[in-house]
Amino acid sequence: MLRFALHFLIVVILTLLTQIGGIAYLFALAASRIWRMRFPARLALFLLCYAGATFAAGLTAPMFGRVPLSCLSGAADHLVVRSPIYCALNRNYVTPGMRDLAKALAAHMDQGFPGTVTVALDANFPFMNGFPLLPHLSHADGRKLDFAYYYQDADGNFLNGVTRSPIGYFAFEEPAPGDELPCAGRNDWLTTRWDFDALQPLFPAYGLEEHRMSAMIAWLTTEGVTRFHLEKIFIEPHLKNALGITDTHVRFQGCRAARHDDHIHIQVE
Repeated sequence: MLRFALHFLIVVILTLLTQIGGIAYLFALAASRIWRMRFPARLALFLLCYAGATFAAGLTAPMFGRVPLSCLSGAADHLVVRSPIYCALNRNYVTPGMRDLAKALAAHMDQGFPGTVTVALDANFPFMNGFPLLPHLSHADGRKLDFAYYYQDADGNFLNGVTRSPIGYFAFEEPAPGDELPCAGRNDWLTTRWDFDALQPLFPAYGLEEHRMSAMIAWLTTEGVTRFHLEKIFIEPHLKNALGITDTHVRFQGCRAARHDDHIHIQVE
């Protein structure tokens, strides 16, 4: 009974993390029992099954309305996924319309600021609308995508393709005294709005490159809306105010969702 519970827990965790990992695990488990494999061989078989399932997902997801953003970017690519871990966990899938928007945004930023790399973060899983991409509350239908901020160093030099955090998340731009704080005084027990205070000193003290940030938002709220049917952009109010953004497509995501002063969330219709 304990062994069954352990296998069940592993399947649940792998499914929540990767969507298809639980199926790969069950297949590898069944095959390993038939062939009476020891642990190292079982692990190797699971990794082989998972790699095969991931490859198959990339081929079949377009039939379900989603396409992968590639993690195999070259020097000439201006849209990159922050880390191969996003592709390894199958978190890099979007609708074709969202993919086209992301590529067009990257091309626009390169045109306005030659050589600029635009960094994509979490997208969606390859299959099934409504399947949660934890810890996000809304990345469940291929229509959502996160982008990293553009950063500069203390001397004002642009840091191309660089993020403060290794995965692009959780390095927050803290509000200054007097900034708008819509969640001040709330103590929601069911929330993903985590501050990760202990992590903040570990991240480099880069600042936002505001010219590129403003150009990015300006394109999204004009061309993004008219050409690609962009619906919403989430960013924290104190950054929206600091960047002088007034467009109504730029909104606050609410106090139960994750903070958005470490990345930009966009979604299309």
